[in-house]
Amino acid sequence: MKKRGSFSLLDSLVRNGTEYIFGYPGGAILPIYDELYKWEQKKLINHILVRHEQGAVHAADGYARATGKVGVCFATSGPGATNLVTGIATAQMDSIPLLVITGQVGRAFIGTDAFQETDIFGITLPIVKHSYVVRDVTKISSIVSEAFYLARNGRPGPVLIDIPKDVGLEEFSNYTPVNQNTIVQSKGFRFSYRSTKKRLNQVFDLIMESSQPLLYVGGGVIAGNAHKELLELAERLKIPVTTTLMGKGAFDETNSLALGMLGMHGTAYANFSVSECDLLLAVGARFDDRVTGKLDEFAVNAQVVHIDIDPAEVGKNRQPNISLVGDVKKILSEFLRLVKNKENVYNADHTFTWCQRISKWQSTYPLQISDQDNNNSLSPQKVLTTLNKIAPQAFFTTDVGQHQMWSAQFLKCQPRRWSSSAGLGTMGYGLPAAIGNQIAFPDDLVVCVTGDASIQMNIQELGTIAQYNLPIKIILLNNKWQGMVRQWQQSFYGERYSHSSMQQGMPDFVQLANAYGITGKVLVPTEDMDLEQELREVINIPGPCFVDCQITKDENCYPMVAPGKSNSQMIGVLKQNTAEVK
Repeated sequence: MKKRGSFSLLDSLVRNGTEYIFGYPGGAILPIYDELYKWEQKKLINHILVRHEQGAVHAADGYARATGKVGVCFATSGPGATNLVTGIATAQMDSIPLLVITGQVGRAFIGTDAFQETDIFGITLPIVKHSYVVRDVTKISSIVSEAFYLARNGRPGPVLIDIPKDVGLEEFSNYTPVNQNTIVQSKGFRFSYRSTKKRLNQVFDLIMESSQPLLYVGGGVIAGNAHKELLELAERLKIPVTTTLMGKGAFDETNSLALGMLGMHGTAYANFSVSECDLLLAVGARFDDRVTGKLDEFAVNAQVVHIDIDPAEVGKNRQPNISLVGDVKKILSEFLRLVKNKENVYNADHTFTWCQRISKWQSTYPLQISDQDNNNSLSPQKVLTTLNKIAPQAFFTTDVGQHQMWSAQFLKCQPRRWSSSAGLGTMGYGLPAAIGNQIAFPDDLVVCVTGDASIQMNIQELGTIAQYNLPIKIILLNNKWQGMVRQWQQSFYGERYSHSSMQQGMPDFVQLANAYGITGKVLVPTEDMDLEQELREVINIPGPCFVDCQITKDENCYPMVAPGKSNSQMIGVLKQNTAEVK
């Protein structure tokens, strides 16, 4: 029996475990959507209609971060495909496994400047892990299975498949599904692995010689599902842990060894620790500039061990003394076995003085929570700490700006319950990412923390939330500014606030939410307002809710490492007491 290319695509998606597709139809991808209709009728797959293609790719991204599975999105040719570019780049920078499927004009029209023709293959080449243009209909099944394998294995990332319209319509005989195992065997895929017993012993020796070790943990631990191994290792060896923005949730932030985030807006004690450590164990982290500050002064006194799945990251910014290349979970498991075999040799008490010193930094330089001011505005830090108190198990998504950094500082998240654009810093990410989180876990609480500038980048996705009645709680920290831009203009540009005010033209967010059929409310402090009670009421609303929190307009996010400065040279750090810290 003959099958169309579109059938081959949908069948292959389902066989590779796809449950949800986020997308938006258009001319070149209509054959695929026509086939999708049949599969949805049979309840074999689900499609979530977004309001903009950027929303589709961010939603697929949020789905992937929350589940660890490959997120899938559809878009048509031309502007549909180009609207995906920012989301693809976001996923590439943060190592998120995505399968991006775009429609294309018919094969005969490629290169003729046909209506809605764009070379999306060429446009996205620098920002994908791999990409395909399907010219042979019989290859669809093998291409899809290979794409799934590549997206998830090794260092995860986005893979693009561009399918001409006539390929989707073309019929062919003898359709045979091709699974991932067949692909792996036939092509002999291998990922680099350099984690010998000798190197593991060398790492152990460095830890034995160290008195001030520090675990520096990135998104690789989340991607590798290695949080349990990390926790056991840190507790067994009594090594403090600091995380990147991508690594948030990889280590229990209530643990006494947790130092929170390091870097530009990291905790003072995390940045002091990395500046003073004598051994830095970098696990699934890439030494990016927002973490390191002035690179040649980053962990300057430390020997460095770098564990990562991507050999290209090793030595790219900081040359390690020892590198272990491979799956982080596997490496940590092997190292744990080694540590257990040498328990009689290792004395965890040797970090006691170091941990005591860090504890003094923690009590002396805590994160600052501003008091509610006298201008009818809320403290953003109080909003977030209160939110975290009443919803400690929630999935949190953020946009980019001050609210993102406050969220990273004050929200304590579980593994895979934090979705935020780290590497690319994409405004407009948070709302569609929350859709992906909620679709993945319909019975869990999903909270999108956003800002008044960021939310307007993809606010049309309120329509998607309304259509599917997704019970997402949107917490808008509204200071009527592009907050981080304003803070930088204040700090480094002589308070010349060039086009950073959002006051003029700002919508009434409550009315806007209501226009979509979503409950909206404004939170402005009054004498008798109980912030915790107000937020509990929001959380308990059965459907979606949009909360406009009127926060202090000129509140800055501190600590902050200024450009070109080392992590120890933070501004906005206040002493809690006068105790001497040595």
